[in-house]
Amino acid sequence: MAQTFELEGTLKQLFDTQTFASGFAKREFVVEVPDGKYPQMLKFECVKDKISMLDGVKIGDSVKVAFDIRGSEYKERFYVNLNAWKLTKGEGGDGEPRVERDPASSSFDSQFDNEPDSSDDIPF
Repeated sequence: MAQTFELEGTLKQLFDTQTFASGFAKREFVVEVPDGKYPQMLKFECVKDKISMLDGVKIGDSVKVAFDIRGSEYKERFYVNLNAWKLTKGEGGDGEPRVERDPASSSFDSQFDNEPDSSDDIPF
C-alpha cells in the first residue's frame, strides 16, 4: 500500500489538461512551499476523474494537497510523479509549510537524514 502525504502551500501554476491517444488524461499544477531562503516549487499531477478537483482553484490560492508518490521506468529511464488525489483550498493559517505523512511512514524518517546543513547555500 502506498504511503500518503499532505502538503500546504500556494498554487503557483496551473497547466492545461493533456489528453493522450490512449484516452488517458492528466493535468499538472505547481505548489510553492516556503523553505527558508529558497521556496520549493513542487509539481503535482491529477489523473482521470481527479482533474475536476482543480476547477475551483486559481493561481495564488492557498491549497492543501493530499498525494502519493509514484515511480516508473521506461527504456532504462526512471520517473517520479507526485500523484494528487485530494485538493482543498487552505485556510490561510500561519503561513508555515507543513508536510504530513501517515503513521506507517515513520521508518522513512529514520532511513534518511534530510535536515539541511546550515553551511550549504546552494538553492537546490
